[in-house]
Amino acid sequence: MKTYLVEFIGTFFLVLVIGLTVIEPGAGSLAPLAIGLALMVMVYAGGHISGGHYNPAVTLAVWLRGKCPTKDVAPYMIAQVAAGLVAGLMVNYFKGGAVVAPSSPDVVRALLIEILFTFALCYVVLNVATSPKTAGNSYYGLAIGFTVVAGAFAGGGSPAGHTIRPLPSASPRWA
Repeated sequence: MKTYLVEFIGTFFLVLVIGLTVIEPGAGSLAPLAIGLALMVMVYAGGHISGGHYNPAVTLAVWLRGKCPTKDVAPYMIAQVAAGLVAGLMVNYFKGGAVVAPSSPDVVRALLIEILFTFALCYVVLNVATSPKTAGNSYYGLAIGFTVVAGAFAGGGSPAGHTIRPLPSASPRWA
């Protein structure tokens, strides 16, 4: 139960920071940095307890590698989705008066950028946090957080309008 709570807390703060920094008045061009830093500190805070997945795609990747027990996969994902929904409600509370213009991204580009950078995130997690060759390292949180920063900056200027995080993409839209 403790691991599911940690997944909830980490995912909650990640999605909360995403919403608070991307909706005006937000962090502007520094939003990707704030988001990556939030992920990094949550990974350091909870990684030793739950693995610090905070993302259903990462949970799936870690499970496929054999580093997450099958019995934990569904509860992790439920905790992550629930946290995303609660964080979305909190963002709506804090930014409820904000005008959010609907985007009309190029769907193919958006999907491709989501797939590529979600793959990059899972690849980094698997290689810095679950590989026996990197056991005991102290840089895993930094590598994971900055993978999100790089993906957000790389795709942020494109018409794709991506988040590289499947959960925030599916969280409540703020209007």
